[in-house]
Order: sequence, then C-alpha cells, then structure tokens
Amino acid sequence: MENSTQESNLRSEICVTYDSPYPIYAMAVTNAAASPHLRRIAVGSFIEEFNNRVDILSFDHDALSLKPTPSLSFDHPYPPTKLMFHPTPSASTSTATSAGNLLASSGDCLRLWELRDTSIEPISVFNNSKTSEFCAPLTSFDWNEVEPRRIGTSSIDTTCTIWDIEKGVVETQLIAHDKEVYDIAWGEAGVFASVSADGSVRIFDLRDKEHSTIIYESPQPDTPLLRLAWNKQDLRYMATILMDSNKIVILDIRSPTMPVAELERHQASVNAIAWAPQSCRHICSAGDDGQALLWELPTVAGPNGIDPISMYTAGAEINQLQWSAAQSDWISIAFANKLQLLKV
Repeated sequence: MENSTQESNLRSEICVTYDSPYPIYAMAVTNAAASPHLRRIAVGSFIEEFNNRVDILSFDHDALSLKPTPSLSFDHPYPPTKLMFHPTPSASTSTATSAGNLLASSGDCLRLWELRDTSIEPISVFNNSKTSEFCAPLTSFDWNEVEPRRIGTSSIDTTCTIWDIEKGVVETQLIAHDKEVYDIAWGEAGVFASVSADGSVRIFDLRDKEHSTIIYESPQPDTPLLRLAWNKQDLRYMATILMDSNKIVILDIRSPTMPVAELERHQASVNAIAWAPQSCRHICSAGDDGQALLWELPTVAGPNGIDPISMYTAGAEINQLQWSAAQSDWISIAFANKLQLLKV
C-alpha cells in the first residue's frame, strides 16, 4: 500500500492475488503457521443458492504465492457470512483436536470444522432452535480470544447467543436489539458489543445480563449499523460503519454518544473495517469505491478532518477486509472473485 495511484497490477512484492472460480465474501487467516513460511487462508463463496464452497489456500510469504489445497475444500450450506480460525492456536481443547486446526463458520447455523492433513471434517453444528432444524440466519460471530470456549453469534432475530463450544450448549441468549443484529465483537472474557439495524452500538457484560449500555446511536434514526470492530490493542476504542455511508465512526466507550473521530475520505459506502493487530492507532477500511484506506488516528483531530496515510485501489468494490495478528504486515481484501494480500 505505497502509492495511492497504483492499481491492481501492483508489483508482486507488494500484492499477491488469488482468482477464485466464484465471488468471494467471507475470509479468515489462520493464527497457526502450517510451517514457518506457510499460512492458511480460508475463503468462502458468495453464491445466492444453497450450495456454496469454502476453499483453503496456502500463502507462502517467501515465494509470494497463494495456492488452493483442493483436498481441503468443502461444501458449505448457503454463503458463509463469516469465517474465523481459532484465535489462540496453542490453547488446549477438550478433544484431541489441535486448536490451530479449528475453523468456525456462520450462515444458517454456527458450524465448527477441523482441518486435517488431507481432509476437512465437520465437528459440530450449533443450532439453538427448539422447534425445528432451522434457525434464524446468523449475520456474524466472534470467537473469544481470552475464553476460546466461547463464541458469540448475532442473528436477524434480534438476538445474540453465547455458545460454550466445548460443552456444545448455549451459555446465554440475549434479545440484544430492537431489530436485526448485524455484528458482534468481544472486548474481554465476558464483555461483548453488538450493532444493529436499530442504529445502536450496545455493550453487554455477562455478569449482568439484564442491562446493556448504549454507547452510540445513528444520527439519523434507524440508520442501520453494519459492522463493529473493537480495538484489541486499546479496548477503549471501537469503530463502526453505517449503511450506505462513506463514514467510519470511531468511538471511545468512556464518552458515549459522541464519536471521537469520523473518517470521511471514501467516495462511496464503506463495507469493512479492521484495526491494526499490532498498533492501537491504525485502522484500515474498504468500500464500494474500490479503495482500501489506511488511517492513523491523531491524538487530537484537526478542524479539517483526518486524511488516510495510504491508499490502495482495487479493480472493483471491496466487500471484505481482514488484518490478521498472525501476519500483521499483510492486509487481506476480497473483491469480485479475487482475494488480494497487500503488503503494508
């Protein structure tokens, strides 16, 4: 992400591209290295029908190559809305499974998969519907880094559900919002936040399930909030994006209702945000303008707003963005049928 004028044909030492047979949406970078120079990346198809795919790619950062591993591709019901590898690969699990080989996906249900050497095995399907085999579609989920037995899911049925994946049971289910919940993010072991079509960011503490704290509401009533990113390097800060808006809203949970910054240099709607895994002041955003913008938050914002420190232009609307702690000098973006890794 060096020159703002460089298009998708960046030199290979800066940008590595994988062309998928189908449109890509969900993606995840493993936190466990398959070998010292290999990193696995999962990508999910976005096909508007039941049959979808998840492919596992190997990223060799010495050879700068992205290659699929056909034996590890698998069918997925409906497009996965999110993919995530186990956040702490060295953790012990209740089974013989290595934590680093666990992959979770959301769609119609929360599912857990195990990557083996030459195959993928479904481990669990988590469905909280008491009345049928179907459950309300899941918009997103987050895997708790501090308590990796916990995964929190968000759903269009207004609820957030906290699963204990080791016991296979629901720890708690909360009616979190007045409308569909679009994203969820953990802060601490028992604290999570969510955003919704009702236009609010709410924080929940599992020690006091009866109450939540609203820390932000859309300026225009009922403008949905689509994504939420909690700054893991400084838990005082969060970022959210509004539907059909070019704005990234930066929040300080100590001063609810008033954003500490609004980043407004995208030329079209923002689709994805990710905090830097190794710095508390950097965040990346991507949107329908085909741009990935890297921002450094100043200690005090000037009167004319904040400009990005670097910019990358892709060939189409960017739908997804990941910035993995496992490879903090690479940012992953997805647009159309391409996955690109950008050297920061």
